Amino acid sequence: MTTLLSRNNPRVKQIRKLLGQRKERDSTGLFAVEGIRHVGEAIAAHTGVECLCYAPDLLTSEFARQLIHDQSQLGIPCLAVDGDTFTSLAGKDNPQGIIAVVHQHRVQFDSFNGENFKWGVALVGPQDPGNIGTILRTIDAVSANGLLLLDDPANNQYSSDAYHPSSVRASMGAIFWYPIVSATFSEFVRWEKAQGFTIYGTSAHATQDYRQVECFKQPLILLMGSEREGLHPYQSAVCDVMLKIPMRGRVTSLNLAVATGVMLFSISDKLG
Repeated sequence: MTTLLSRNNPRVKQIRKLLGQRKERDSTGLFAVEGIRHVGEAIAAHTGVECLCYAPDLLTSEFARQLIHDQSQLGIPCLAVDGDTFTSLAGKDNPQGIIAVVHQHRVQFDSFNGENFKWGVALVGPQDPGNIGTILRTIDAVSANGLLLLDDPANNQYSSDAYHPSSVRASMGAIFWYPIVSATFSEFVRWEKAQGFTIYGTSAHATQDYRQVECFKQPLILLMGSEREGLHPYQSAVCDVMLKIPMRGRVTSLNLAVATGVMLFSISDKLG
């Protein structure tokens, strides 16, 4: 008979904190992943699974049961809880019955150059973690190389957490396969200049339509501003090329993830 842990178990308490508190994720370097597909991707990517938590009475997937069996055979702690405890952790209707605690893949700029990071996205102070995850998913769709999340303290712009549950879900597993660099805007500028990147930015005030670009030069970074403010003038000044996405209706801008997706697919079709 499987022994069920109570919601007061230290491991169960930590999972609750990882799902709800950025402070806990930052201090431990861990994050929690809920759902069969996402847990399967975390394991497939060899990201470093700390433990699995599951509810036997909720887990109907044979694939998920096999994941638990295989990880247990490898010595990974697999913690069983009752359905009510698991539902209180997952925080959503109809949970699938499995959560993984995974190590964050923290990467620094000095790991990358124009040879091993030929193109990717840099976001300045994105506020919506769902946008971050969606952009990671699009990075995977176009086979770009990774994501840079930039804080700009001089302008009071700070990035949301890429390991927030909303970001993890929206990434559809891409978060486990692509590097995410967190840095300041000034650190980014020093790095990109030293490596010789071409920086492409977007603005409603740019004169060149993104579709007019015949060839995007590698290595390159697509630099996108925050949801509310876009790129500030001094951030735009870093860009070698500023492009606009024409708005033909009444709206004046696109959602950050949508705009980034439009640009990424255009770039992928015209890479030089």
